[in-house]
Amino acid sequence: MATVTDKRRQILDAAVRVFARQGFHTCRVADIADEASVAYGLVYHYFSSKDEILDTLFLQRWGMMLEAITEADRSHHSAQGKLRAIAGFIVDSYRHNPDLMKVIIVEVTRAANTFGRTHLARIREAYAQIAAIVARAQAEGVFREEITPEFAALAFYGLIEQILSGWIFDPDPVRDDELERAKDMIVLTICRGLEA
Repeated sequence: MATVTDKRRQILDAAVRVFARQGFHTCRVADIADEASVAYGLVYHYFSSKDEILDTLFLQRWGMMLEAITEADRSHHSAQGKLRAIAGFIVDSYRHNPDLMKVIIVEVTRAANTFGRTHLARIREAYAQIAAIVARAQAEGVFREEITPEFAALAFYGLIEQILSGWIFDPDPVRDDELERAKDMIVLTICRGLEA
């Protein structure tokens, strides 16, 4: 017998597939229920609306990313190693669940709508954590100071998001070797520009 957690997860996983396939604004709660093979009313038992479903998906994934950034920052790696760990986490997130990453990027972080505005403070937490890594490397003389840490963080995340967008909208699947190479190229592109 499925537990409450299982049913809730089943609905969230179905919502990812529906949002990725149809887009958040064009789908209905009934589409999510059909995809999850559950009764329409059961979706409303766990979530008040499809907006709450999207909020939940975003907050879970973004929370995991903030934890990954914190973990990378606590490591004894160089600034470049920390940035590679962060890039690696995001690229691997795409590898394991491209539909979820499509939903996060298209429907939340890039959307000039209520979701983007609602979660702006949470989104900026990631930029601030990355900026702090850059600022410490600048203080140590590893990165040059002409580029502000905030700009470097935006450029770093923006580059990753742009690469993911290219993969999301490309009909051909991304090969594993391309994913691995991207982790290094992202970091080299940013760090070579920041090197003292």
